[in-house]
Amino acid sequence: MSTDAVYAAALDTAQRTAAPINQLSPTEEVDLATAYATQHALIARRVARGEHITGVKLGFTSQAKAQQMGVHDVILGTLTDAMRLDDDGVFARRSAIHPRIEPEVAYLLRADLDASAVDRPLSELVAAVAPALEIIDSRYRDFRFSLADVVADNASAAAYAIGPWTPLDRAGAIDNRAVRLEVDGRIAATGSTAAILGDPGRAILAAARLGARHGFVLRAGMVLLAGAATAAVPLPDRGVVEATVTGLGGVTIRTDDGSASSGPKGAS
Repeated sequence: MSTDAVYAAALDTAQRTAAPINQLSPTEEVDLATAYATQHALIARRVARGEHITGVKLGFTSQAKAQQMGVHDVILGTLTDAMRLDDDGVFARRSAIHPRIEPEVAYLLRADLDASAVDRPLSELVAAVAPALEIIDSRYRDFRFSLADVVADNASAAAYAIGPWTPLDRAGAIDNRAVRLEVDGRIAATGSTAAILGDPGRAILAAARLGARHGFVLRAGMVLLAGAATAAVPLPDRGVVEATVTGLGGVTIRTDDGSASSGPKGAS
């Protein structure tokens, strides 16, 4: 097996069994090309089991988080239908290792994203925008990883839920909207959409650029999670988490101990 296939198999097993693994290569640095090849091999395994790709997500869109990790660019991950939760759906906490949750902005792509996106207005590329929640869950022990590790691990993607879509032409400017994250009715974090690359609309061109560079196919109808508007907080074993973006509405997920469902596919 190739190196990326070996890494993908280990990460796939870690995700399916909710059992953490060590970083990919403690003795030598893994380059980004190998990391993205690993991510594609990982997603290919999931697609072979019947999952369908529904979109992509950006990581390290917060300047503070990027500086903390010592990185100078965003990263791209893949979303599938098995990760998708309905608004007010249920996520089984025991299906993950050490999950955290964060409020995001989601875009619905109107057009395919490729190198030509840089010359096109946002209105031609995006159909709608919505509040979103993303559950992240590193498959590495103690949530410790390098840049290449997290890229290979599909940018820590675990699950996501999207609130009501607002057509882009009715949404207005969303470059500085207040964002609130609540857990069981108590405020867990507050922030602004400005934390997402200074303006979440910039996520569109960033995704197009990274997609072209690293072999992603970004089609009309796909979802793009633009990035977190606040720091991620630990996902409770049982509870209700809600994200609200001013002017766009809110989105909710519920968590339980896993006795009633088996992960994102158990969404109600």
